[in-house]
Amino acid sequence: MKAAQRRLTGHVHAVVRTRKHAIALLLTGGLLVLAGCNSSDSDTSSKAGSAPAAVSPAPSSTVDAVDAAVLAAYTSSWDAQTEAYGKASVAGTDLKKSTTLRALFDIEHDLEVMRKAGQVTTGKPVIHPKVVKVTTAKIPTATVTDCIDTTHWTLIDKASKKEVPLPTTRLIKYVSTATLEKWGTKWMVTKLTAQERAC
Repeated sequence: MKAAQRRLTGHVHAVVRTRKHAIALLLTGGLLVLAGCNSSDSDTSSKAGSAPAAVSPAPSSTVDAVDAAVLAAYTSSWDAQTEAYGKASVAGTDLKKSTTLRALFDIEHDLEVMRKAGQVTTGKPVIHPKVVKVTTAKIPTATVTDCIDTTHWTLIDKASKKEVPLPTTRLIKYVSTATLEKWGTKWMVTKLTAQERAC
């Protein structure tokens, strides 16, 4: 339970903070997030795709396209995380398609804690991601900052379906950062860090 709360509370400083995302979301507190994100992502994608045709693409068009790809990968990772936390397992999810082993380690740890405690999540977190930095090194990287809203993402006992009591001092909305790397043509989430800071 404590470990699960760490995740939701945040990656146990790294593990608890990242775990906050799922359990911390609940404890410290996707799809709702993702829903909110999806709108943003869609808007960004449509802006990039609906830009008037030009003889040569403007630099901003390229930037918009990169940001849209980064946000799409980030949102996809959250969609899969939300699904995994909903059943305390990554089986049958697309997590490995958008999240690297390093980031998956923390998520798997949270899920193991949840399975042992007989807990899962219901509802969805609401995310508001923004790309704050993109580098064009040999392996391009991107940094995303987010405000995770776990108001409607709840930790419950799988058997009784009752909500698991969480600390009243937990953060319901907290700042989170993510690092992504471009592997070939795909952006992958390599690190998720939940900050012990409200947003």
